[in-house]
Amino acid sequence: MTAALPLRCGSTTVGAYVTAPRLAARLSPRPYLHPLATLAGAPVTELMPADHAHHLGAGLAVPDVAGHNFWGGRTFVPGRGPTELDNHGEQRHLRWTARRPDGFTEELSWTAGGSELLHEERTVTVRQLNLQAWELDFSFTLTNTTGAALRIGSPATNGRPGAGYGGFFWRAPHTGTPPRVFTPGAVGEDAVHGSTADWLALAGEHWTLVLRGADPWFVRTREYPGVGSALAWRSPLTVPAGGSVARRVVTAVADGRLGPDEAAELAARTTR
Repeated sequence: MTAALPLRCGSTTVGAYVTAPRLAARLSPRPYLHPLATLAGAPVTELMPADHAHHLGAGLAVPDVAGHNFWGGRTFVPGRGPTELDNHGEQRHLRWTARRPDGFTEELSWTAGGSELLHEERTVTVRQLNLQAWELDFSFTLTNTTGAALRIGSPATNGRPGAGYGGFFWRAPHTGTPPRVFTPGAVGEDAVHGSTADWLALAGEHWTLVLRGADPWFVRTREYPGVGSALAWRSPLTVPAGGSVARRVVTAVADGRLGPDEAAELAARTTR
C-alpha cells in the first residue's frame, strides 16, 4: 500500500488519504480517507469492516457506472438479487494538481475493462470550525470520456427499493450502541433515509458527523453505521458524451454526542 497523505487541521493531524491501495478487484480499488478522527482523537471512519469489506473509510463510490461496479462487493441483478460478478472498475490516481497540509486537488481515471469511463477532478480541504470541530470539504467533477451517453445507476434504479446508494459515502465505526441520526425535521433511520434535508447528523457515543449536501441521504444505523449522498436515488443519472456532473459534500466532524440544536449551529458554521 502506498504511503498515506496526512491531512492537518492547524497543528492537529485529523486524517490521511490513501491514493493507491492494493486491494482485490472485488473491492473496486479506489482512493479513500482513513483514518479520520475528531480533534480529540476519537476515530470516525472504519476500513474494510467484517460486515462489508468493501467499505473504505470515507470517499466516492458508485455501484453502477454503465454496468460496472465502482462500489465493491456484489452487484444487484434484477431477478437474481445481489450477485458476485466480474464487473469491478477502479479509480486510478493520475496526478496531483495541488497539495497542501490542509488538503489537495487531484485528477483520477475511472477505468473498467481497460477503458476509461470517467475522468474526475477531486478537491478535499479541511478547516477548523471551533475548538471541538473541524470540517471536511469534499468536491468532485466527473466527466464522461466515452464518446456516448453514460448511465449512472444504483441497486434502487435496478429494482431494489430503498437501496439508492452511490456517491460520497462515509463508513463510521461501530460503537456500543447504534448512532442516532436526525435532520432538521426528522429523527431515525426510517424517517431520514431518502430525505433531502439541508443537513444530516449522525451522532455516535463520542463523535458527531454533520453533513451538508444536495442529493437524497442514504442512511444505515441498525445494520451498520454509515451515511452517503446518493447520485441515483430513484432514477438513473445520465451524463451525455463529454458532459460532467459535479457535487460537493461538506462534513463537520465534532467531539461528543451532539443534540439537534448543537448540530444545527455546527451546520450553520460549515462552508456553503
